Amino acid sequence: MTSITLSGLSWTTPDGRPLFTGLDLSFGPERTGLVGRNGVGKSTLLKLIAGETSPRAGSVRVEGRIGRLAQLVQVAPQASIADLFGVEDALALLRRAVAGTASAEELADVDWTLEERLAAALARTDLHADADTPLVRLSGGQRTRASLAAAVFGDPDFLLLDEPTNNLDRAGRQAVIDLLAGWRSGAIVVSHDRELLDHVDAVVELTSLGAARYGGNWSAYRARKATELAAARHDLAYAERQLAEAGRKAQLATERSDRRAAAGARRGARGDLPRILIGGRKSNAEASRGSGVRLADRQQAQASKAATEARSRVEILQGLSVKLPSTGLPASRQVLRLDDVTAGYDGAAPIVRNLSFAMTGPERVALTGPNGSGKTTLLKLVTGALQPLAGQVSVFVELAMLDQAVDLLDPGASLRDNFLRLNPGAGENACRAALASFQFRADAALQLAGALSGGQLLRAGLACVLGGPQPPSLLILDEPTNHLDVESVEAVERGLLAYDGALLVVSHDERFLDDIGIERRLTLASAA
Repeated sequence: MTSITLSGLSWTTPDGRPLFTGLDLSFGPERTGLVGRNGVGKSTLLKLIAGETSPRAGSVRVEGRIGRLAQLVQVAPQASIADLFGVEDALALLRRAVAGTASAEELADVDWTLEERLAAALARTDLHADADTPLVRLSGGQRTRASLAAAVFGDPDFLLLDEPTNNLDRAGRQAVIDLLAGWRSGAIVVSHDRELLDHVDAVVELTSLGAARYGGNWSAYRARKATELAAARHDLAYAERQLAEAGRKAQLATERSDRRAAAGARRGARGDLPRILIGGRKSNAEASRGSGVRLADRQQAQASKAATEARSRVEILQGLSVKLPSTGLPASRQVLRLDDVTAGYDGAAPIVRNLSFAMTGPERVALTGPNGSGKTTLLKLVTGALQPLAGQVSVFVELAMLDQAVDLLDPGASLRDNFLRLNPGAGENACRAALASFQFRADAALQLAGALSGGQLLRAGLACVLGGPQPPSLLILDEPTNHLDVESVEAVERGLLAYDGALLVVSHDERFLDDIGIERRLTLASAA
């Protein structure tokens, strides 16, 4: 039976940070989603399973053939799709056989179905290309589709997919979703794409503490996590009641002890008791009081520890909760207008042609279209980074742009310093409160922006842009969910839902667009 078994697996990063320690995990012939925060080691785990790197300790046992899609598709000079599939020699032999130039010995090794199987694999990912197409001619999304087709070409027993829908337009994402939905062998999928993860049979959550397996797809996993959060909140409420009760009992015990000691002191002052008896009672009272205080302290310490653990569990399970200042954008205020705009980088071949478009009030608009249709070009027009070849672009409100790299943050400065630079009217308390609302509390606010993961960086960008005294009335986002873990995507969604300004978003993630309340779409056609 096909299976993958990880036993006592340990791996450490080059800088000495342990990712796994004694990890035990197994995968059967089912589709499994592998989820967890950025940096927890999901991609590394796939490399260990594929044999691309070796564990520091433990073992990886694979029963079956593996097909692998890496997160980054490397393009070698002059390489073709046939090279990516690893069939360039077999294809050359087939063509010699068809041309009648193959030797008798070579004819015995000809794969006469090769071209048909190549075409079928490319069709499964909706890639319109042939084996001779140079990879350099393909867009990033097309290369991902070609690499995915190569991974399934040999009908592997296990398919390892690392963020397969990144950089894909809607048609490409749907091709990947359809492929996984129809896949009947084993698959391990690292992805933040919740629509894709709704087609798995199980979810494995990887954390710094190990791995936990949940039966069912993404929706079932989230329902289970919601139940866990409800239970954690119940445990926290109980722990806080116990802590309050322990404090009340300790106070009562102290007050009773103090009253007894005061009464004894008054009797001694009146001469009602012999001096030796007074001394003995005093010693006994002090010993009794000390024992009572120690017992109360011990009970309070235990209750406090239980409350801290319960609170920590809630914080881990509970999502980001954000309250933002209002932009004050009136519903009737015109935000931006494009009048018959033509734009591009070559006047002879513009990317955007004769486009007219306007936004009014706090609208939420998705900018969609296939790869290469001009979405990023249009954003550059709105932000002023590119001037139109013809027509006019007018922006009537203050705007902020967050791209995937969050370039508005200085990587060499702390989050605190970035916030104060971008919001010169904000004080220290307002700065710390805004960063804390996006989960950068205390010393976390002093981290350098350049040291953050992709998900943390986007959260920090949102905190600095939206958390100031006067957020911009127009926020522009370019593929904000690429390379983020699902937890970070959901944190970004909650931050955007708390924003009351106008929103212009480029994204192929339909679930994300639905969850942030997109009201209408501007769809660009391919320039080709």
